[in-house]
Amino acid sequence: MRKVKPARKLGRTSAHRKATLSNLSTQLLIHKRIETTEAKAKETRKVVEKIITKARKGTHHAQREIFSALRSKEAVQELFEEVVGRVGDRNGGYTRIIKLAPRFGDAAKMAVIELVDFAEAPAAAPTAAKQDRAKRVKGSKKAEAEKEGDESAE
Repeated sequence: MRKVKPARKLGRTSAHRKATLSNLSTQLLIHKRIETTEAKAKETRKVVEKIITKARKGTHHAQREIFSALRSKEAVQELFEEVVGRVGDRNGGYTRIIKLAPRFGDAAKMAVIELVDFAEAPAAAPTAAKQDRAKRVKGSKKAEAEKEGDESAE
């Protein structure tokens, strides 16, 4: 007989847990990327994957069911107009969880959950040329030599 593996309780009552997951799902659909604890991210993934799969049907009934779960017109509108259009041909795996460093205050495991097709490539930070330590220190011979070279060029 198949035994169902229980979901995480997240230290909340069932109503509070349902509201938390609904809110996290809503924010994920609106912002496309949120930072939360690893356990919440894993549970949110389950909820969002089912919601997006249901939204791919595109029926009015599916829309009403999703609204009853999310309770946000903005999130439902965003889901049906933007998200479903991008993931229409994908068979599951709509989200990605990226683990982060532990939170400073309580060392909780942190993660970022994002919608896969909306992930933006991180912008390459402009790398400044690394200065020699001797050039940065006031009164050093290299710094004085650089300064004199700049003044004579002008």
